[in-house]
Amino acid sequence: MRKFWFDGHCCEEFGIVCSGSSTFAAPERDATVVDIPGRNGTLTIDNGRYKNITVAYPAFVPRDFPARAASIRAWLLGPTGYQRLEDEYQPDCYHLARFAGPLEFETGFLNRAASMSLAFDCMPQRWLKSGEYAQPIANGQTLYNPTGFEALPLIEVELTGEAALQVGGITVQFAGYTGPLVLDCDLQDAYAGTSNLNRYVTAAQFPVLPAGKTEISWSGGISGVRLTPNWWTL
Repeated sequence: MRKFWFDGHCCEEFGIVCSGSSTFAAPERDATVVDIPGRNGTLTIDNGRYKNITVAYPAFVPRDFPARAASIRAWLLGPTGYQRLEDEYQPDCYHLARFAGPLEFETGFLNRAASMSLAFDCMPQRWLKSGEYAQPIANGQTLYNPTGFEALPLIEVELTGEAALQVGGITVQFAGYTGPLVLDCDLQDAYAGTSNLNRYVTAAQFPVLPAGKTEISWSGGISGVRLTPNWWTL
């Protein structure tokens, strides 16, 4: 038996033991299938995304179930939105997941023990733990994306004047602002704390980190760059 963690708590805290045979599954690619009269076969339109995936843990509370039931319900059904889900089966990555229920217990003799299937609705990505840490970047440094999927980094820039940041083939220009600035390439936003700084940024698109190597360089008034790569796989 292995352990899993959801919303910062381990299943062991609630007396739960589990297995996780479905944790290795992969999501379905989202595509629209169109049947055209007079044409053999079907036309498939790729929508450029993956659907959510269900990750389920067959679980068991071997003792003291009546005393544990309320805390189990509160743990799983209390949080709103997506929470971090990780387990010992794949210790190098994690999901963003929500437990939508229902939570159904099958109890044993005198209700002392219970079994259940804990199914989480997960975003399709498996986020690599190695990609969630900010790292300082040297001018001209090359980063290597270890997955086959394009990552959307978080880039922290310290600006001292007008500057240009080059990430692979994407150029981001800064003008009219000095101080710290965050480029959130996932949210498509530029900010510092609660201040919106998009008006000081010019770019055809926000930077991405494709599979393989990406060189990062800059010119002008940049005194430092830190980058959180947000690597992910399926």
